[in-house]
Amino acid sequence: MPIAGTNLGWLALFAVASIAGPSAWQSQALAVTWDEQIELASGAAYQGPWRMNESAFHYVDDPTVAISDDGVIAVAWVDQSRKDILFQVHTPDGEKRFEQPVNVSRTPKIFSWLPRIAMTSDDLSTVYLLWQEIVFSGGTHGGEIFFARSDDGGTTFDDPLNLSNSIAGDGKGRLTPRYWHNGSLDLVVGPQRTLYAAWTEYEGSLWLSRSTDGGRRFSKPLQIVGGGTGYPARGPSLAVDADNTVYLAWTVGEDRTADIHLAKSGDAGRSFGPSRIALESAGHADAPKIAVDSNGTVHLVYAESLTGPFERYHIRYARSTDGARTFNGPREISSPLPPGFESANFPALSVDAENNLYILWELFPDRQDRPRGLGFTVSRDAGRNFESSIVVPQSANLALGYNGSRQGLLMRKLAVNAGGTIAVVNSTFKRGEGSHIWLFRGHRAGR
Repeated sequence: MPIAGTNLGWLALFAVASIAGPSAWQSQALAVTWDEQIELASGAAYQGPWRMNESAFHYVDDPTVAISDDGVIAVAWVDQSRKDILFQVHTPDGEKRFEQPVNVSRTPKIFSWLPRIAMTSDDLSTVYLLWQEIVFSGGTHGGEIFFARSDDGGTTFDDPLNLSNSIAGDGKGRLTPRYWHNGSLDLVVGPQRTLYAAWTEYEGSLWLSRSTDGGRRFSKPLQIVGGGTGYPARGPSLAVDADNTVYLAWTVGEDRTADIHLAKSGDAGRSFGPSRIALESAGHADAPKIAVDSNGTVHLVYAESLTGPFERYHIRYARSTDGARTFNGPREISSPLPPGFESANFPALSVDAENNLYILWELFPDRQDRPRGLGFTVSRDAGRNFESSIVVPQSANLALGYNGSRQGLLMRKLAVNAGGTIAVVNSTFKRGEGSHIWLFRGHRAGR
């Protein structure tokens, strides 16, 4: 199944006031100006029963985003009716570059889910995409990890490469034997355009593959953890510093007291030191995101539930100034939640050139319902303090239904460039009425 364990019920969502605003909405607390949202795509809103690649899924979903230093925004999403990854570019003034979005995966008989984009700010002609293709290769679960690159700014993409080539159900982040999130993967580009791709499999292992030629070829996957021992790895996140030191964070499933794990490579991903627990959680820790700033400080954000999986979560943050050997005491940054919401989960993290931190997360009216709206905060002193959080304007519009992400919430919805220009993407789904992909653009004070 795409997301197993639907016995949770996904109860009817609480009513939440629609958050709308003028074309430029100013957050006084955060000193961020938000432009009017842009609709990137729309579709039907129907999801039939799971019948593998014969399923009748008709909606748009799974957006992801990257942004260049001059404000060009690259976005990708899934059209479930076409079973393909689509790609579009928006100029700094919000205009789309291509009359029609570019089909990246080109596999209309196989579902393609939950992409990630990577690109470098100094070469906008090269775009990298990683995603999960629901190929059934002989195992109990379908899933392979695919990659494609473009050398012409996304006008065309090379034929996709299968990086995983296994029967293990790649791209699944298992939480329990019957419940998992797809999209358990990540992609980052480091110095000298070295690419790093990481993913987990249903059976529990965590893998990493690297490319030193800009994505034309990738190394044989390196197993970071797994092999039938311990808890299944889930939700990997990658970061690379200026010296090509690679940081890889993840959590684990089937453990009510899951902690955040970390492994580090000092040789550009050829090998990794032993994995270890980076942060011991007081409860269940999930969905980590990691980043490194220009001073080498390692930033880590994650969700925590004091009472275990499927309960109420909040967002926590910790930082390390000694190369991730130790982290300072993590603290909660999502409270108080806005009226009408009781849980915050699945964060995203970005850092600008001045080492300001930007953190986004999913907001839940009820902890066991689907999310509706996105929370957001900023730190202007490299993580020492955070400003009061807000709901991203127009992201919790009741008329549009709830946030999509129907195949899993392990996503990358936030990107920030060196100058502090913000790009956020989201999907919405209202059964029987419509599905949409949205782009929100923000600008730091003084921009």
